[in-house]
Amino acid sequence: MFFDSVAFAMAPPAGGDGGAAGGLGGILGGPLPMLVLMFAIFYFLLIRPQQKKQKAHRAMLDALKKGDKVWTNGGILGAIVDIDGDNLTIEIASGVNVVIKRGFVADKDGAAPATDKKKK
Repeated sequence: MFFDSVAFAMAPPAGGDGGAAGGLGGILGGPLPMLVLMFAIFYFLLIRPQQKKQKAHRAMLDALKKGDKVWTNGGILGAIVDIDGDNLTIEIASGVNVVIKRGFVADKDGAAPATDKKKK
């Protein structure tokens, strides 16, 4: 009895040929416009915001100067004491200096993180 109802539910509609007459694909003309629409959605929801975030991070890295306090990707807070091209020397404690690559700076201290929202 159960299998009869499942087979009936999977049958094509009565009076129709079972083709793709309905649905959004039929309205828009086929699979190509749907793919374009899907790509546009992915672009505006995922790709574009990520590119803007990378651009802002790159600008922050280029603007680093001596005396700036920075957070590293490893979670270490330190002040920049020397810049040699792509290498930054940061002081993490009195008299303790560490050399890191510029790309390993996660954020400047005092700058609000991009994902942090103020709670009211």
